[in-house]
Amino acid sequence: MPLLAPREAQTQDVDLSVVILNWNARDFLVAALNSIIARDWRYKIELIVIDNFSQLDDSAEVVKRDFPIAQLIVTERNMGFAAGNNLGWEVSRGRYVLFLNPDTITHKGALDTLIDWMDAHPRAGACGPKMTYPDGRLQASSRAFPSFGAGLFRNTIFGKLWPNNPWSRSYLMEDARDGEPSQADWISGSALLVRRIALEKITEPSGAWDENYFMYCEDVDLCWRLKAANWQRWYVPSALIEHHIGASSDWAQGAMIRQHHGSMLRFYFKNYAKGAGVLLAPLAVLGIGARAAASVGKLWMRYWKSGKAQQMLKNKLGRK
Repeated sequence: MPLLAPREAQTQDVDLSVVILNWNARDFLVAALNSIIARDWRYKIELIVIDNFSQLDDSAEVVKRDFPIAQLIVTERNMGFAAGNNLGWEVSRGRYVLFLNPDTITHKGALDTLIDWMDAHPRAGACGPKMTYPDGRLQASSRAFPSFGAGLFRNTIFGKLWPNNPWSRSYLMEDARDGEPSQADWISGSALLVRRIALEKITEPSGAWDENYFMYCEDVDLCWRLKAANWQRWYVPSALIEHHIGASSDWAQGAMIRQHHGSMLRFYFKNYAKGAGVLLAPLAVLGIGARAAASVGKLWMRYWKSGKAQQMLKNKLGRK
C-alpha cells in the first residue's frame, strides 16, 4: 500500500502517522525518508516532517522540493524536542503515532510489525523496535526507569570498576534482550510508537510531550505518565530500525550535556521528589552535578586531543 500524500491523509482513515523532528540533519533525514518511501506497507501511513528551525543546512528546502509525499512544518525557532514533537502530534491523524529521529533507517516490515503488535495488544500504550548502530551492534533502546543504583554506576568511575553490576544491567534491560518481546519501563524517543487514545489520556497543558523539557528525558517522562495511566510499554525486537545517534546534537555537544543533566534533575523533582524522595534530593543534585562535570571533562579531553580546545581558546583570547 502506498504512503498517503498530505491531501489524501485528510480524507482517509490513517493507521500510522510518522513524525520526524529534524534539526540540521539533512543528509540523515533524506536517508530516513527514503528508507520509508522505498518500502511497501500493508497499512495507510502518513509522513510528517517538523523542521525545527534548521539554520546550518537546507533541510526544509530539500524536503519541500524532493519529498512532496511528506507534510512539512517549519518552525520559526528551535522549539526543542518535546514542543517540536507536539506540533507533529497535533496535526497527525493516525490511530498510532511513531515519533522517529531523522538519523534512522527503517528496515523492511518494521512499521507493519509494530502496528500488528499494537493491534494484538490493546493494553499496550506504546512500543518500540529493536534498534542497532550502523555496524549492527545492539542499542539499549528500552530501559527501566532510573534508580539511584543506576545513577551511581551508569557512565561513572564506579561503573568502570564494576562494569557488570546488577543496577546497570537492570537499567539497560540486558537480561531481556533475547529476541523475545518484553515489557519495558520506557522506550527511547528515537523510535517510539504510541497509541493515539493513550496520548490523549496523558496529555498535559503543554501537550502530550511535556514541553518543560527542552531535550532529553521527555521520553522517560512520557512513558512514566503512560504507566501511571495503566498503559503497557513493549519492546518488539522483530521490528528493526537502524539509528546513528547524535546527528543533530553533534552540532552542540556542550549545550547538549547541559540540557541532558538539567532534564535529569527536572525528571527527578517532578516524579521522584515525593515522600522519602525529598530527603534524597540533595544526593540526586550532587550525583547529577558530578556526572555533568565528568561529561564536560571527557568532552574537553576529546577536544584537547584533536586540537579543537586549543583553537577555541585561541579564538576566545583573540576576541579580547
